Amino acid sequence: MSDLYIITGPAGVGKSTISKKIANNKEKSALIEGDEIYHQVVGGYVSAWKPENHLEIFWKICFDMINTYLKNGYDVIFNYIVNPENLKMIKNKFTDCKIKFIILIANEKEILKRDALRPENCQMKKRCIELLESFKRKNFTAKFYLDTSNLTIEETVQAIENNDEYLV
Repeated sequence: MSDLYIITGPAGVGKSTISKKIANNKEKSALIEGDEIYHQVVGGYVSAWKPENHLEIFWKICFDMINTYLKNGYDVIFNYIVNPENLKMIKNKFTDCKIKFIILIANEKEILKRDALRPENCQMKKRCIELLESFKRKNFTAKFYLDTSNLTIEETVQAIENNDEYLV
């Protein structure tokens, strides 16, 4: 049976880095970067947080991709901003696999430090902190949060791979 990892959290927390590392550790895996899928829309692009966004088609595409890989024996590592309603949709859609859901967080100082390592045009600066606060307010079970402030990349990956508390 293939596994599905859902990695979420605010900007600058390390979703892409950790997702890539987990995918590289697997024998047969697919990495799906939600941002890359969402930004495939060019004409008519609307930011995800605006009312006229294209999240409905985004989730359909993501679910189709995840399903195709899972059915063909791949472990899937998916990262994107996921809210409680999205998690419920994921749980209902993918009932034949083990799902791990992890919300990466870090302290404000660490998030800003990591954000500053990005190219200038990709930095989100104070928006990272706003997103961190938003994740803290979401109605997620506490067990899904992983504070990476003082963890290395390897320690974070091991915590995810070796901890069944993240199973949904």
